[in-house]
Amino acid sequence: MNTLITMQYVGTKYHGFQVQQNALSVCEVLQNALEKLYGTRPPVKGCSRTDSGVHALCYCVSFIQPKPIDPQRLPLAINMFLPDDIRVISAQKVADDFHARYSSKSKEYIYRIYNSPTDDVFRKGTYWRFSKRLDVSAMQAAARLLCGPHDFAAYMSAGSKIIDTVRTVHFLTVNQQGDDITIHICADGYLYNMVRIIVGTLIEVGTHRMKAADVADVTKSKDRSKAGDTAPAEGLFLYKVNY
Repeated sequence: MNTLITMQYVGTKYHGFQVQQNALSVCEVLQNALEKLYGTRPPVKGCSRTDSGVHALCYCVSFIQPKPIDPQRLPLAINMFLPDDIRVISAQKVADDFHARYSSKSKEYIYRIYNSPTDDVFRKGTYWRFSKRLDVSAMQAAARLLCGPHDFAAYMSAGSKIIDTVRTVHFLTVNQQGDDITIHICADGYLYNMVRIIVGTLIEVGTHRMKAADVADVTKSKDRSKAGDTAPAEGLFLYKVNY
């Protein structure tokens, strides 16, 4: 039975989802749990390669169950063998040809900024605290210039070996509630570190080191050095996978 499970995890102590040679990954921990549950280690297909330290509110994994367990019972069964910072929240049967990554139409990420001179100890590790006051209106204007199909080469980590760097951003919003700023992006695909570099570029605009209109020139340049720094991983969450 091809099964889709949806997970949440705090990525602080994990080196992303993908299995790593000499580092702990979410995938390894999940497969360890599945092996304890089924008595065998089924291969799994993750929806995305999240970076080290990145969190997930909705991470999708598909796999063939070695022996069928009712999807309604499956989350509880798997969670018995998972640590507290990883949880399966739902499961469902899917078509035999369904693939958690390649069947997706788009993915959504949110990036959380705490715009305050002091930390919030109860949320530490799940946002980027930025002490200098940000101009959210300017950031919103810049975000609008990044929507639609563009060549996002300027927002890709240097050294990445991707030939096709055109992606379509369906929406990119910047919202503020008090000291909390949330950047929400939906795209048909992402380049390596693309979201975090976009966030770093919006920070440049928010601190007036760059004008909102300059973002269009950064995009046209296809030059990584023209964009902002890569924002820290701790503020980034995979928010939703659309199928």
